[in-house]
Amino acid sequence: MNTLVPLHLYFQVYINVFFFLIMFTLLHTRILKLDDPKNINFIRVAGLLILVFAILYIGQRPISGRYFGDMRTYSIYYADYQLGAPLKGTKDLLFHIFMKTSSYFVSVHTFFTICAMVYILPLARISIVLFKEYWYYAFFMFLVSFSFWAYGTNGIRNGAAGSLFLLGLSYKNNKFIMALCFFIAVSFHKTMFLPIFAYLITLVYNDPKAFLKGWLACIPLSLVLGSVFISIFSSIGFGDDDRLAGYLSGQSAEGTFSNTGFRWDFLFHSAFAVFAGWYFIIKKKFHDKFYYQLLNTYLICNGFWILVINANYSNRFAYLSWFMMAIVIIYPLLKQRLFKNHHFMIGKVLFVYFMFTYLMAYVFYA
Repeated sequence: MNTLVPLHLYFQVYINVFFFLIMFTLLHTRILKLDDPKNINFIRVAGLLILVFAILYIGQRPISGRYFGDMRTYSIYYADYQLGAPLKGTKDLLFHIFMKTSSYFVSVHTFFTICAMVYILPLARISIVLFKEYWYYAFFMFLVSFSFWAYGTNGIRNGAAGSLFLLGLSYKNNKFIMALCFFIAVSFHKTMFLPIFAYLITLVYNDPKAFLKGWLACIPLSLVLGSVFISIFSSIGFGDDDRLAGYLSGQSAEGTFSNTGFRWDFLFHSAFAVFAGWYFIIKKKFHDKFYYQLLNTYLICNGFWILVINANYSNRFAYLSWFMMAIVIIYPLLKQRLFKNHHFMIGKVLFVYFMFTYLMAYVFYA
C-alpha cells in the first residue's frame, strides 16, 4: 500500500506527473520526426513507465471512501468474503465471483492492484494492436482522460467493464475472443449492453455521416422531450435492471453527482470526439472501416446519454461513451499523415486533451 502520498494530494500527484511528461512529449514532437529512432526509443520507454506507474499507483492506493468513493464499499465486501460470506446478490455476478475467489488468495490491496491491471492493461493492448510502435500516444490519452481517474478508483466495476469491451475490440479479427470479452464485460457491469449493442449496429450499418446527423438530432430532442425519453428508457430495456432504472429515475443522493439539468458543459466535452470524427472524415477524407465503427459506437452511446441527460445519474451513462473518447480522437493521427508538421500536431492534440482534464481538476473542481 502506498503511504508516501497524502490522500488529499493523491490525484494531484498523479496528474502532475503527467503534466511534466506532456511537456517532454510536446518538446519531442516539436524537434523530432515521428519515426526518428530517438523518438521511438523515448515513447517506448515512456509508455512502459506510465503503464507500470499507473497500475501500481492506482492499485496500491490506501482504502478510502472519502477520496475514492466506492472503494470503501468494495473493501467491506472483500472482508466479508474473506470471512466466508456467500455471494452478494446475482447482479454483475462474475465480478463478485472474481472478488470472492481473490479473497481466498490475496490481500485486499493486491485485489485492488489486480483490478487496476484489468482496467489498464486492455488500454495498453488496444493501443499496441492498433498503433504498433506509436502506441504510447493513444495510451497516454487514455490515462489522462477526464473520466479515467474516477472510474479507476471509484466506479471500479464500470471502469473495468469498459476496458474489457475495448479488449474485445482489440480482437476484431477473432470473433470468438471478442465475444468472450464482451460477455465478461457485461458480467462485470450490465451497462456494457449499450456499447456492445451499438457496436453490433455498426456491423450492419456503418455510415458515419448518418450517425453524426443522428447525434446532432439528439440535442433538440432531449431539450424538448427529455423527460419522455427518461420515462421510456427506465420502463423498457434499461428498466429490467433495478440499478439501471434507478440511474434514470432515482433521486440523487446528497454529496453525489447532483448537478442535474441539461449539462451543456459535459455536452461540450462530449463534442470533442464528435468534432474530431467529423473533421477527419469530412474535411480530411480519412477512410477506415474500423474507425467508422469506433466513431459510430461512440455516437450511438453518447446520443443515448444526451437523450437522458436530465436524469440525476446521467454521468453513469456518459461514461459509456467517454471511455472511448481518447481512441476516437487520436486514431486517424496515428494511422495516416494528415498535416504538414504531423508529429507536432499529435503533440498539440495530446496537450490540449490533457489540459482539459488538468484545468477541470484545478479550476472547475477546485
